[in-house]
Amino acid sequence: MRLAFPSWAGTLAVKAAAFITVMCCALAALLGILVHVSVTNQTVGQARDLALSRLKDATTAFEAGDTPGWGASLDPPGLPASLRTLALSGERGTMVADHEGRPTMWAAGPADGGRALAVGVDYSQSARTIEALDTAILWSSVLAIGATLLVGAVAVTRVTRRLHATARVARRITAGDLDARVDDSRAREPGRPQDEVGAVAVALDSMASSLQGKLLSEQRFTADVAHELRTPLTGLHAAAELLPPGRPTELVRDRVAALRTLTEDLLEISRLDTGRERLELDTEALGALALRVVRAAGAPDAEGAPATEVRIVRDARVETDRRRLERVLGNLLANAHRHGRPPVVLSVDGPVVTVRDHGDGYPDYLLTHGPQRFRTEGGAKGHGLGLTIAAGQAEVLGARLTFADAPDGGAVATLTLPQSPPAGSGPPDGAA
Repeated sequence: MRLAFPSWAGTLAVKAAAFITVMCCALAALLGILVHVSVTNQTVGQARDLALSRLKDATTAFEAGDTPGWGASLDPPGLPASLRTLALSGERGTMVADHEGRPTMWAAGPADGGRALAVGVDYSQSARTIEALDTAILWSSVLAIGATLLVGAVAVTRVTRRLHATARVARRITAGDLDARVDDSRAREPGRPQDEVGAVAVALDSMASSLQGKLLSEQRFTADVAHELRTPLTGLHAAAELLPPGRPTELVRDRVAALRTLTEDLLEISRLDTGRERLELDTEALGALALRVVRAAGAPDAEGAPATEVRIVRDARVETDRRRLERVLGNLLANAHRHGRPPVVLSVDGPVVTVRDHGDGYPDYLLTHGPQRFRTEGGAKGHGLGLTIAAGQAEVLGARLTFADAPDGGAVATLTLPQSPPAGSGPPDGAA
């Protein structure tokens, strides 16, 4: 079973704080152990030397027949058993043990008569010194870790703040705002060395500038080509109208009309690319607008059935640009009829309008990346501009246009318009 960690646990700041804490704790523990061992050895060594010195003097006095001084005695009751055994075996030794509630450094050696001569030195002061040292090491380690964490948090926060700013700019560029720049302060100072974050920010700004320049060049080229084609196409259209009736004339007129449509589509895309389109808002009933778009889309099919079925589940009134909305719905219907199979259904459910056909569905690239101009698949007719224009006009309207495949087959385009106060409901179902 995998543990689920909160999202903030994987951030750079948390990881840096955890790393700094672990390293500080490890370093503090290592230094504390070294200092503790060193001071303890020194303190114990001094107490041991003092106890052995007193034992030596007491042994000399005992062997001379005098009374041992320095508190030495034979087989004292508080002498540790292991140290007594060592002394009875003929060796001298020392040991720290509690005696009468206080730590005592014992030194013992052999004496005549199979007894042990021992001296006890009060070890309380040395034990308190070591305890105080351990407390000082602990608190100094806590303060050092806290100060290091504070300084590290400030440094890491400055780095993460710059990284978040770079990520925000990257998301804005992805959303289409090619004027967005990180403009890192460190990059503006030529004499100041750049860190890794600054290098990433400079690279992102350079990429955005290059991308913006290429897109602007493409937009200008598209607009210039479309404008230049309008004049000869107008003359070609007029000349085609003067041709005598016949099949060749129909073919010429059809191709001229297709070329004029392509030119107008290119001009519309170039205007959308500029991002300077202005809305002419008015309150519209979606049900009536849908019926109007369907009637303008064309006549019934060869079997006399309606070309498009309109289902008004719940009518609504929205504040929108009627011309642009009709353009979006018209392009969606044209795409459904051209690339899908009947029946084609246009549904209105409040501010949500869907256009569905019962064909093979949308291509994979369109579902993944959205409409792409001049790209079609499977030998389909068209230039890939209809859905591109629909998506661009929907963006101008502030609407959300999504593309998906229905579970039981067919392509579904869903247009969600900005919310507006609801109006009276229309009929539950209608057809045109």
